[in-house]
Amino acid sequence: MSLRATAAAAVLLALAAAVPVHADTHDPAPGATPAPVPAPVPAPVPGGDGGLFLTVSGGDESWIRGVRLRCSPRPSGPHPDAEGACAALDTARGNLDRLPGDQHPCTKRFDPVTARAVGEWRGLRLDWRRTYPNACVLDTAAGPLFRF
Repeated sequence: MSLRATAAAAVLLALAAAVPVHADTHDPAPGATPAPVPAPVPAPVPGGDGGLFLTVSGGDESWIRGVRLRCSPRPSGPHPDAEGACAALDTARGNLDRLPGDQHPCTKRFDPVTARAVGEWRGLRLDWRRTYPNACVLDTAAGPLFRF
């Protein structure tokens, strides 16, 4: 196995190990409406800011690219627009579902991409993943965060 393949496998295993497993053991009474489950609140991470590992992959994970982004104490890392990406995260207060995005027209071509952010942002632990119909739709939703 090549060094590159070994490194890629190690990163994917680390990401898989970071995904929390949740089980709901409460069964509502028959006919009862279950209570809504609140969205998880990111837990503070003790120590410094390890940053976020951002990835974008193609359908069936046929390809993958990734980059590290640190926003604290200042934007840094190999992300090509670390300042813009950190500004977008600041505007959304770390909630990637509320990124300001960059609205522009897109084709309706179906070529799915999956974006993922794992790590910490300003002391909050994040593990976020979303699949979009194509890269343009991802760009309109996430703006500079996944432009790498």
